[in-house]
Amino acid sequence: MTTYSDSGVDIEKGDECSALAYAAAKATFAGRAGRMGQPFAIEGGFSGALDMGDFLLVQNDDGVGSKMMVASALGRFNTVGQDLVAMVADDAICLGAEVMTVSNTIDIEKVDSKVIGAMMEGLKAACVAEKIVVPGGEIAELPGQVHGVIWNATAVGIVEKSKFIDGSKVREGDSILGLRSAGFRSNGFSLVRKILSDKFGADWAHADYGDGRTWGEVVLTPSIIYHRALLGILGGYGEPRKIDVHALAHVTGGGLEANVERVVKGGLRAEFDNLWEPHEMMSKLIEMGSVPIEDAKATWNMGTGMVLVVSPEDEAAVIAALPTFKIQRIGRVVKT
Repeated sequence: MTTYSDSGVDIEKGDECSALAYAAAKATFAGRAGRMGQPFAIEGGFSGALDMGDFLLVQNDDGVGSKMMVASALGRFNTVGQDLVAMVADDAICLGAEVMTVSNTIDIEKVDSKVIGAMMEGLKAACVAEKIVVPGGEIAELPGQVHGVIWNATAVGIVEKSKFIDGSKVREGDSILGLRSAGFRSNGFSLVRKILSDKFGADWAHADYGDGRTWGEVVLTPSIIYHRALLGILGGYGEPRKIDVHALAHVTGGGLEANVERVVKGGLRAEFDNLWEPHEMMSKLIEMGSVPIEDAKATWNMGTGMVLVVSPEDEAAVIAALPTFKIQRIGRVVKT
């Protein structure tokens, strides 16, 4: 049996450190009280929000994580820029924000123009598609401190106060819609790598998956970015909202249930009765590593990358408005 903790990740200590970080961050809020940029306290939110008068400035950080180790093992860095944008832009869209900029930092053991060039080409392509500007970044060569490559980013977006989404509109009976993911996105790769290295050894990334691809190629599948398509429903800055979405949840670390709990609360809960099937790669890894199903659900997205909560009467309109995605009703909101 292989669990997330077996891969070296301590979830309890991670939660403890996150709580410490949030407490320290929240203690800074008083410094902007009554000033431009006064922060909103969003418990469990996917991004931070600052009051800028007529609108809110939204900001959040994330990274590609140890998926970069898969890219390094294959020597293939041209898709991880899409993962980077997905991690931050799809957090910001959960508040209804249109992302304007993504800045990034690269910590690398030894600078390599081929590696950095491929990473930047992927980032450029993703940002052009999402209408996001890259205003700057930083590359730090850190031999002896970093092994491989670490890539993180900060997204900045804007949303009118009238279009801010905080989950307060969620009601009993609301429909929960799930957008299909393409694979693991950029979460839970410590467990992925643990299972595959135990099975195939150090060169697991080149092990045969069974359909002409290697395991490395399969798990490196780039993340779908939902941000720009969802703005078609939510409306970008200065644009009208077409459908009243009550809440959105980006399914990243912690899995589906934990992330939906961040927006469906206050005496309500999500009842799932029509979930997407896990991707084949996930099912194979669960079997290969004898992963407890609850561990898998709490680590990977299991097939659902983004969740929308809407009134039942808006369900069909949302599905029709997102024809490029696989989308279905996966549950409903009920009382606890």
